[in-house]
Amino acid sequence: MTEPVTSPPLALGLAEIQAAREVLRGVSVETPMERSRWLSALCGGPVHLKCENLQRTGSFKARGAYYRMARLTEAERANGVVAASAGNHAQGVALAGQLLGIHATVFMPEGAPIPKERATRGYGADVVFEGRYIEDALVGARRFAEETGAVLIHPFDHADIMAGQGTCGLEVAEQAPEARTVLVPTGGGGLIAGVAIALKALRPDVHLVGVQAEGAAAYPTSLEQGAPVALTSMRTMADGIAVGMPGELTFAAVRDLVDEVVTVSEDSMSRALVALVERTKTIVEPAGAAAVAALLDHPDRWSTPLVAVLSGGNIDPLLLGKVIRHGMAAAGRYHAMRVNIPDVPGGLAGLLLEVSDAGANVLEVVHERTSPTLHVGEVEVLLQLETRGQDHSERLLARLRERGYRVTG
Repeated sequence: MTEPVTSPPLALGLAEIQAAREVLRGVSVETPMERSRWLSALCGGPVHLKCENLQRTGSFKARGAYYRMARLTEAERANGVVAASAGNHAQGVALAGQLLGIHATVFMPEGAPIPKERATRGYGADVVFEGRYIEDALVGARRFAEETGAVLIHPFDHADIMAGQGTCGLEVAEQAPEARTVLVPTGGGGLIAGVAIALKALRPDVHLVGVQAEGAAAYPTSLEQGAPVALTSMRTMADGIAVGMPGELTFAAVRDLVDEVVTVSEDSMSRALVALVERTKTIVEPAGAAAVAALLDHPDRWSTPLVAVLSGGNIDPLLLGKVIRHGMAAAGRYHAMRVNIPDVPGGLAGLLLEVSDAGANVLEVVHERTSPTLHVGEVEVLLQLETRGQDHSERLLARLRERGYRVTG
């Protein structure tokens, strides 16, 4: 991190965020702060979850979008608005347009989650697909704004957007006044910038941590270079935080007010998402699970009491199924192994009986009779198993080897 500067990062402070809160009363939801006994035990102290997945439109984005659009002049409203988003900002802009009577057009990257697209259309916005990434969609949105006079509602890099998102920080300060660490999923930085401005004004001692997906982590390099730096490529399932370059305003706020930025892998987000479903009965999208993923990776790293923001819950059911399977595999709940058995009647039945007696569930069985690694009279069996976790899988492997089976995997 560079040394903090003495001047404020932008003309936005606590007073502006408090003003935004008054505008948002009756529009946005004061989302709950839930104590997690499971994470508290893991981290050795109180851990609370700030449930922005329960916000209107399913993410924190509704806060900033509505506040930004509520402050438009009548002339600006008459020309409509345009936005670029993978889905959460799109829904926030579309809902705000519906509530304020402003026509909205949203550019989305190709491959944006279908539920997010449908929800955006359901709020009355027009949807246009352009490019693979949010930056491509933003180019299209800017072009549309120049051609039509529509006001561009940037997904993160605007003071009003940051002020709206900062109202989440006001709620954190009130709901968890004893918090010593707050972890926030981070893409372009609108949420963590707003939260940082609010929290550091009220609780300057709070340790703020931004959490990015490894495959879309623009902040670490940008902070090292001292200015926003664009990624050359991105690859992550966490579309909610898949932003290839910080904004000028958000970068300044993160540089000056956020204590550290960490990254989490796809496996970590998958495990976190599965754990939230199992342990807290909470559905989040991969981006929404990023803060919890960081806690699972580093349970002893930060001081408690601790708050992890669940930034959004808009996940495609098909992706949810894939992530759950991937998360279970990453947690050792799914296990693939190859076992060599005698090619005799009852050979496979004997193997499956051993697996059953060990308490594992067989999902798939594949025979391989032709392989240079097989001895004469042997068959290789590929087993896909469901186990109770890594320890259980290791006990099963040991059991089979004790019984004389040649096992790999």
